[in-house]
Amino acid sequence: MLGWALTFFVIAIIAAIFGFGGIASTSAWIAQILFVLFLVLALAALVARALRGKTPP
Repeated sequence: MLGWALTFFVIAIIAAIFGFGGIASTSAWIAQILFVLFLVLALAALVARALRGKTPP
């Protein structure tokens, strides 16, 4: 998921360089949503692992 966020971020940067404002803003918005979703899921996985009593590798 983090890979997809980075992909959309790169698309947004390239679109902004070439002057495509609509595509750039949409790609940046998608990248932001995916990054936040990644953070939430990673945090949930860490909490679930801590509640089970397993130590991180």
